Amino acid sequence: MKWMLLALILFSSFLLFTAILQLIFLSNSRLDKRMKHYLSVQEKKMLDRNKFNLIVQMQITKQKIRTQVLTKDKNNRLEVLISRAGLELKPEEYVLFQWILTAFLAGLSFLIFGNVFFALLGGITGFVLPKWYLNKKQKERLRAFNESLPDMITTIIGSLRAGFSFPQALKTVVEEANSPIKEEMETVLREMQYGSNIEESLQGLKDRMPSDDLDLMIQAILIQRQVGGNLATVLDKIVETIRDRTKIQRQIVTLTAQGRLSGIVIGLLPVILGCVLYLIEPDYIGTLFTNVIGIIMLSAGVISSAIGFVFIRKLTTIEV
Repeated sequence: MKWMLLALILFSSFLLFTAILQLIFLSNSRLDKRMKHYLSVQEKKMLDRNKFNLIVQMQITKQKIRTQVLTKDKNNRLEVLISRAGLELKPEEYVLFQWILTAFLAGLSFLIFGNVFFALLGGITGFVLPKWYLNKKQKERLRAFNESLPDMITTIIGSLRAGFSFPQALKTVVEEANSPIKEEMETVLREMQYGSNIEESLQGLKDRMPSDDLDLMIQAILIQRQVGGNLATVLDKIVETIRDRTKIQRQIVTLTAQGRLSGIVIGLLPVILGCVLYLIEPDYIGTLFTNVIGIIMLSAGVISSAIGFVFIRKLTTIEV
């Protein structure tokens, strides 16, 4: 009897506690108050007329760039480069950013140094910098793709030997791989779902990722689909070849590091030294830009440095 009374007391206390919590935290008035607060916050976040006009002008500018500046071939090339770099940009947005950066660095250089030469140098830097960043991101993404490619092929081999089809093996890669393998395989599967065959989807992957190792894998898959054979065994040999070639490439990079550093020093040292001398004593180095002999010497120095840099890069670039 005592235990039953204790159970009833605990159950009644639980019901009372639940009712109090519902009255305080889950009442309709509190819910209405939170909804009003949410709606008021959303109303405050609405764009005013100036911001709306700015967004409209940006869209109009991008449309003009798309129709008047970018030709079809240039637009396609930029789309390929941007997709290879993995950036979420449109070609007209890239061109607009390039123009803005060029004008900004040119004006900033003129305000700092007060010289048209440095303004021109800043403008050239602003124009080249987005292209350099795009190529840098492309190389980094391609390097990450090549480093993960053997693991991706190994996953495909395991899936094929487990009895999966090739599209199912690609789904396994998407579930287990990291970027950029994951995004590229998702694109391949999406294209196959939209009606493209395996050959077209793999060719699109090759266009987006210009990798020799990937080309080797794709050619092996296409040949196997035409003549038949054990795809898992073929891919196993390809993985072995790719890993051996990667090992040799890393050894070459280590052995040619000193030569590549020498090329960078030869290319940048005259430019940096000239800028430092101009900041220390403008009249001393200014003769090179005003005198005919100075201009000839400056041109010869630039050409010689460029030739030396190109020769060293050629000597230290060894393809495997």
